[in-house]
Amino acid sequence: MTNRPTPVTTTLRRRRGMTEEAATAAVDQACRRLRLPTVRAVVDEALETANREQLSYQGFLAELLLAECDDRDRRSSIRRVNAAGFPRTKWLGDFDFDANPNINPATIHQLATGEWIRKGQPLCLIGDSGTGKSHLLIGLGTAAAEKGYRVKYTLATKLVNELVEAADEKQLARTIARYGRVDLLCIDELGYMELDRRGAELLFQVLTEREEKNSVAIASNESFSGWTKTFTDPRLCAAIVDRLTFGGSIIETGTDSYRLAHTRQLATT
Repeated sequence: MTNRPTPVTTTLRRRRGMTEEAATAAVDQACRRLRLPTVRAVVDEALETANREQLSYQGFLAELLLAECDDRDRRSSIRRVNAAGFPRTKWLGDFDFDANPNINPATIHQLATGEWIRKGQPLCLIGDSGTGKSHLLIGLGTAAAEKGYRVKYTLATKLVNELVEAADEKQLARTIARYGRVDLLCIDELGYMELDRRGAELLFQVLTEREEKNSVAIASNESFSGWTKTFTDPRLCAAIVDRLTFGGSIIETGTDSYRLAHTRQLATT
């Protein structure tokens, strides 16, 4: 019994006599059809490398496919960072740890691995204005997005206003579910403004939706003892603090403003 050729084998045999020009055009057309823009862009360079380094057919193919995979990962990372909605670009690598000795670099680097997000743990960054809270919040959120986590950034007041509007339009369940799905929710400037009871209760619903499932990271200029000025109901305040601290990390960034010190230094030079 003879083995019948597969359709792929038959196609390969039929195209053995293809000219170099026809092959180049076919590769370009196939890359467009299969949506392989990186392969299409680097194929000529890869051919030169293959000839120079005498790569095998498998080695040449592996180089092309790995280049496509790497570029897709890079584009996906950029999309996740953009989708997070960060107000500005902040990288952990740009953070000046020497300017704020309250912050342990090893702790931040450990958080940058994203293990706490995998476990659904919370993170609180507490300190005065100018001490690096938002930089760390955005930097850690960016690092998480680059590692493949779905991240969403929002200001506390903006989140509460959105929840109130959603409740008025009878879309609250859908909005809470949307905020519940992301792997990491970054809430900035919590504690800057007093929230009425309704707003605080709606925020509490979001935190409850995410509890012990998906991580929440917050930045606040108020210590926990001062949160009663933001959440005027003591029992609700205690419940929110519990949701944001249980099993998580608390980083106190201190009271000395880096921005103020930097401005003063510039003024004296």
